[in-house]
Amino acid sequence: MKNRVQLNLGTVLLAIALIVIAWDYWEQSRSIEMVPYSAFEEQLREGKIAEVTVGDSIITGRLKIPESGGKQTVAAIVMEPQMAEHLAGFGVPYQRVRGSNWLQGLLSWILPALLLFGLWSLVLRRAGGGIGGGLLGIGKSKAKIYMEKSTGVRFADVAGVDEAKSELQEIVDFLKNPKEHGRLGARIPKGVLLMGPTGTGKTLLARAVAGEAGVAFFSISGSEFIEMFVGVGAARVRDLFEQARANAPAIIFIDELDALGRARTAFPMAGGQDEREQTLNQLLVELDGFDPSVGVVLLAATNRPETLDPALLRAGRFDRQVLVDRPDRIGRAAILQVHARKIRLAEDVDLDQVAAITVGFAGADLANVVNEAALIATRRNADAVTLADFTQAIERIVAGIERKNRILGPQERELAATHELGHALTALALPGADKVHKVSIVPHGIGALGYTLQRPSEDRHLLRRGELLDRLAVLLGGRAAELLVFGEPTTGAADDLVKATNLARDMVLRYGMDSGLGPVVYAEQRSPFLDSPTDAASTTTSAAAGEKTAQRIDDAVQGLIEQETQRATQLLRDRREILDRCVRALINRETLDEAELLALVSSPDASRSAPAGGSLEA
Repeated sequence: MKNRVQLNLGTVLLAIALIVIAWDYWEQSRSIEMVPYSAFEEQLREGKIAEVTVGDSIITGRLKIPESGGKQTVAAIVMEPQMAEHLAGFGVPYQRVRGSNWLQGLLSWILPALLLFGLWSLVLRRAGGGIGGGLLGIGKSKAKIYMEKSTGVRFADVAGVDEAKSELQEIVDFLKNPKEHGRLGARIPKGVLLMGPTGTGKTLLARAVAGEAGVAFFSISGSEFIEMFVGVGAARVRDLFEQARANAPAIIFIDELDALGRARTAFPMAGGQDEREQTLNQLLVELDGFDPSVGVVLLAATNRPETLDPALLRAGRFDRQVLVDRPDRIGRAAILQVHARKIRLAEDVDLDQVAAITVGFAGADLANVVNEAALIATRRNADAVTLADFTQAIERIVAGIERKNRILGPQERELAATHELGHALTALALPGADKVHKVSIVPHGIGALGYTLQRPSEDRHLLRRGELLDRLAVLLGGRAAELLVFGEPTTGAADDLVKATNLARDMVLRYGMDSGLGPVVYAEQRSPFLDSPTDAASTTTSAAAGEKTAQRIDDAVQGLIEQETQRATQLLRDRREILDRCVRALINRETLDEAELLALVSSPDASRSAPAGGSLEA
């Protein structure tokens, strides 16, 4: 309503200014006629002019008798400097005035100012992306407003996060029936923080809360508060909460809260840091100031809760913190059921089997699996999506796109087959290793000449030291097979060595699994919800470790790598005949699934059933 009144007042003022300008121009054009100076002198000689007024640049004469067109005045531009002497000979009164047109003077100030104002607005719009919808909207919130049914999401559309849904269901009940839930004096939580890994459905849950409650839903990202001007973010926070109060009951959802609520430092830098802290301070004030009985709830989502300011997380601001974690097997099956409604499934597809081989997948990953499976079935002109399509979709996501145009030579095929079967046979020989589903020497992804697909058979949250050592041995099995068969390593084990080194460093630095160093942690804490990249920088030694301790850490890591390399080499040496047999079969078939691999391992004669063809031909 306030914005509407301001808009109407501005329109009225603009209309009045336009009317005044048009009236003045019309009056001048109706009563004054501009004539050449020669005609002006001729009228003077004829005695038609009763009075003359000399201005800075124009001489004006009032006619004794108006002309037929209604013109009462004639004007001409001054051309001679000796005007006074020239007019004296005509015997008419004249005067010299120094005046100016008020409208022209006003426009001479307004037009340049408007031109500069327009150029400035254009530059700021280009530099700041519009800055809140134009220069006059610099402090306005960019939040998208969804009314009752506009979100299009309900709790039935969200699966696999039942605990989080039950926590948020209470918020919905409060918004729908505040009197019933407040009859014992309870108040609605001011803020609810959704935290968890990426792709687990935090934003979807927030939209489902708004869809279930049927209230106004204000959605904005934390980065949209920060701009190049100090104070803009704080103004947007104020405007956002004012809009929410005006539309109460309402839900405010701030996605990626860590962009806005990062912990403040003791020595803030100028510029963007100062702007972010002012915005955070304003958010803290708004959370303290608004009345919960109004019916405004703040939802926020982040996957980096450890970076948030402690003042933001205290009780009274974010009263409830809800974990939205990766789903378990039952949750993955439920998520697959939700996304499978949109595709045509074959009758024999068991989504529980798909859930079993997608351990560690988040909700977004499972949605991608379903979509990829439907695309694969569409490419082969199938009537429905089968289980084989889901398996191929998972392989495509895990291993990458199959590169059919990259043809390996005979020597590279043998090297790739030996390397991949080194992983597979080591995994089959160790009880703590993950299950092997497929081995292939078909190039996939960016640089993989082959892959060994291993997926855990169940959800695991704790791993013993022996199981981690088994994983190390499997990672080093490919390089061990190369050394055993060819007597020297290749570059194909580069990625395996990175993963093995990081795992060994984690065992020493983070898990305290080295007997010499003891149960001491020497690494900085990682984010619990971010998948850290598998590089050496992901587990750096803490500054608390001295020079001698750092040397012992390096020796312990190197010792684990060498120990498990020897272990994998010995396992493959004991199974050298099986390794050679499987290599020949893999070169011929290019891909071995779980059943074929187990048959080759258990039966010495299984290789005779392999398709005919040169064992080393591309």
